[in-house]
Amino acid sequence: MANQAHQLGQDGEQAAASFLAALGYEILYRGYRHGRAEVDLVARWGPHLLVLIEVKARSSNHFGYPETFVTERKKQLFRLAAEQLQENLMWPHDIRFDILAVTPSKEGLRVEHFEDAFY
Repeated sequence: MANQAHQLGQDGEQAAASFLAALGYEILYRGYRHGRAEVDLVARWGPHLLVLIEVKARSSNHFGYPETFVTERKKQLFRLAAEQLQENLMWPHDIRFDILAVTPSKEGLRVEHFEDAFY
């Protein structure tokens, strides 16, 4: 069971990265880590927007929608990672936090994009 969840997580991140790339996002990092913060995907949207993305993959919506599983602690860690990324990349522009919810469907994996999801 844990192996299936791990595989769904990996497949979900790949589906999310492909989904964003098809929309024109440039994927800069996968699995970006800073201290205890892990950001699933870091992407650039155009020349002036850095997007930190949490991918939430769930086998079903039985226990709630994937996008509702981002905790306040996770949001705090994302903000810390964003500050560190701004310093390392010397990024003077805006940063946005998105969630991509991935669930299985008859056609494969369904991806829903929630822009500016922390506010």
